[in-house]
Amino acid sequence: MFGANELKSAIKVTENFVECPVRNCKTIVPRQRRRFQRSDKFLCPEHAIYISPSTFEYKKQTENLLWNEEADLNLLKRIALVKRESRIARDNSEDAVTWNVFRFLEKENFLSRYLSMLSKSEIRNPEIVYWSYSQSEKNAWSKLVQARKEFELVPEKGSEPDIIIKSDKALFVIEAKLKASNKTVPSSKDPLVKEKYVTGGCGWYQDVFKSDFETVAISDRKYELLRFWLLGSWMAQNQRLRFILVNLVPAEREKDIETQFKKHIKEDTNRAFLRSTWEDIYRLIQETDNRKKHLMLDYFRNKTVGYDREGNLQRAFSV
Repeated sequence: MFGANELKSAIKVTENFVECPVRNCKTIVPRQRRRFQRSDKFLCPEHAIYISPSTFEYKKQTENLLWNEEADLNLLKRIALVKRESRIARDNSEDAVTWNVFRFLEKENFLSRYLSMLSKSEIRNPEIVYWSYSQSEKNAWSKLVQARKEFELVPEKGSEPDIIIKSDKALFVIEAKLKASNKTVPSSKDPLVKEKYVTGGCGWYQDVFKSDFETVAISDRKYELLRFWLLGSWMAQNQRLRFILVNLVPAEREKDIETQFKKHIKEDTNRAFLRSTWEDIYRLIQETDNRKKHLMLDYFRNKTVGYDREGNLQRAFSV
């Protein structure tokens, strides 16, 4: 895995060519345009990465993973059966960061500590669902499948939270962001999409939102968070659990997201929306006594998210 220590701080990009981002490499490849392509003409043969002006992608996705033992890879294969899209081999992939960080928390039994920190209450027996895949059910999590059918016009293409964690007291839905914004709008103009969200669950929308659908999803461009708040709170209510929707972002991004989204939703003792940062997790790991923590801390310190328009390397986190 290449991080800031192995990559050039800036790369040369011309109208026709891009240089390999790995330090001391003199390979240049044709410049990619529009969509990213895994084509041999864009491949650096020495470092086995496909190159574009803004990022790169490993030829083998395992090169972008910290945890790739047999059990890890088998789990990823099962997840791939229900997950709709994956760019986990790409340097700026939110999926790769989510896997690397949360798989560590799961394997090292730190999930309870992280969730307790978030909720300010003791959380026990967490069960993590990656991109809708339930390890205990060995399929898409049945509660999410049910919620999709209740609220979404095309359930098989319905909402897919990055992380869901069910515990003894609470249900957590975690929407992880790296570079992407929370500003999202519906891709479909079909009025039945809105109708299904607003009327599903016996009008559950009215119980958990203060603002109408158009205001939240279109005017304020919080469509993705709307869906996770709606489906997540309904799932939690049905299981008699507290619900916490977490927007996990880098410390320098989305600083006012709580103010922006909370004005639209109805919170109470059983429902809450929180902003958390990747750097919070870094500090939690830093404070632990764990023999593998140096791997995670190095990952956070050196993680990059591609190059900006001027060709300068961008670090993922402020640590």
